Amino acid sequence: MNVELADERFLILKDRFSMDHAEGRASTKRIDAFGTLAKVTGFLSKPKEDEFELVYRERRLQPFWRLVSAADYVYERTRRYPVAVPAAVETVAAYGQTLTAVDGQITFEGLETCREAVRKESLYDALTRQPDATLSKYLGFEGIAVEADRLQAAAGEETIVVPPVAKAPELIRDALSGVITRIEADRVIEEKIRVEAVELYYRPIYAFRYRRQGKEAVVEFDGLTGDVTTGGATFETYLGKVLDPAFLIDAGVEAATLVIPGARLAEIIVTKGIALARG
Repeated sequence: MNVELADERFLILKDRFSMDHAEGRASTKRIDAFGTLAKVTGFLSKPKEDEFELVYRERRLQPFWRLVSAADYVYERTRRYPVAVPAAVETVAAYGQTLTAVDGQITFEGLETCREAVRKESLYDALTRQPDATLSKYLGFEGIAVEADRLQAAAGEETIVVPPVAKAPELIRDALSGVITRIEADRVIEEKIRVEAVELYYRPIYAFRYRRQGKEAVVEFDGLTGDVTTGGATFETYLGKVLDPAFLIDAGVEAATLVIPGARLAEIIVTKGIALARG
């Protein structure tokens, strides 16, 4: 089995908002961030501005993976086709054969030529390794392709580039398993398996940590959709650290040894660098 593997791409999605705008929007959700009790209390007695202290804020680029996998199969197989005939029929002469009717039917035998095509787009949260179809909402935003060793420079000095927990090879294996199928064939004419896109996207998120009455809570602002959520996290431990590009690149080396469900290891040959597909 020949597995064609696209080169990795790294894309930074362009922010639509500023830090000041994000902070203003986040401040409207401060009371919600401290839980239901604080929210109920807030209805009864509006909290004062000086009750909230902004103790930390960050702009970060948070990663997710997009993989597109596909498979094409062409094969032949012999099949028997039962055809119902009237009760009075004893034999039928057709295509140079004389077929005998049994229990009201005759049976043809033919050679089928079959073609199957499977294509799947997979999106993964790069921090949890979990598939997440909701990430598709970010694919419509403008992105800038960058080299792995230029990620931090493109992001800016004050932006945290969060390293992915999930690496490409483990996700490639999962994506391929979704398109490799067992076929019933007497002879396989063509079998092509490929990963058309291996893309690591970085999306902008603003996070603000507030302190109130000795407790702290985080509000996040999505730099693309403008959504404001509570209960998030901050990544200040990565502030000032440069992401090691060696961690990101050359998925093909590790993919060459991957075990794909439904395929025999001896049949797997990885070819790196096919043309990318977007769609």
